[in-house]
Amino acid sequence: MQVNISTRHGHLSTDSQETISEKVQKLTRLFERITSVDVTVDLEHNDKPGVELRVTAERTDDFVAADSCSSLLGALDNTIHKMEQQLRKHKERLKDHRGPGLKDQAAASSPDSEA
Repeated sequence: MQVNISTRHGHLSTDSQETISEKVQKLTRLFERITSVDVTVDLEHNDKPGVELRVTAERTDDFVAADSCSSLLGALDNTIHKMEQQLRKHKERLKDHRGPGLKDQAAASSPDSEA
């Protein structure tokens, strides 16, 4: 998974970039098909920095989440939480649209012998 971190209206320290990268790497435990994550940190308002996540995954459209908070890490945590919800919902949709399995088809086609 590729992580790109960009900043608007300011600079981030290498420690902050490493922390962001570590937290974003954990998204793969929810959805294995993530190919890249773009993190954009907006430091225009010093009292309320904003964070935007754009996640690209195989065979689906991009997922986008954004939030702003009084601290950078708080905004990042809120944004990651929103992204986790989107990924869980998408994964649940993928699982729910599967057809019946072989066991379900065999049980439906065999007549009941107890009747």
